[in-house]
Amino acid sequence: MGGSEIVLIIFVFLLLFGAKAIPDIAKTLGKAMREFQKATNEIKREINESGGGLGDDIRDIKSTIQGAKSDIQEGIRTHTSDIEKDIQEIKSDVSQGTQNITTTITNEAKMD
Repeated sequence: MGGSEIVLIIFVFLLLFGAKAIPDIAKTLGKAMREFQKATNEIKREINESGGGLGDDIRDIKSTIQGAKSDIQEGIRTHTSDIEKDIQEIKSDVSQGTQNITTTITNEAKMD
C-alpha cells in the first residue's frame, strides 16, 4: 500500500465514523489482532508439540527398517555362502567322477 492509499482510507474512516469513534475502532481492531495472534501462536505450539512425537515415530520406523535390512543382508550372505559350498562340492564330485571315468576308459583301452 502506498502513502496516498493510506491517506484515502483514513479520510474515508473519518467521514464514516467521525473523529471521536476512530480511537475506539483502533482499540477494538488492536484487541482483535492480539486475539488473532494468540490463537495463531497456540495453533503453532500445538502443531510443534504433536509434531515432536511424529519425529520419534519416524525414527522408530527408520530403526526398524534398518534392522530388517541388516537381517535380510545377513540371510543373503548366509545362503550365498551355503550355495557356494554346494557348488564347490558339485565341482569336486564332477571332477572326481571325470577322473574315475578317465581311469576306467584308460584301463579298458589297455586291456584291449
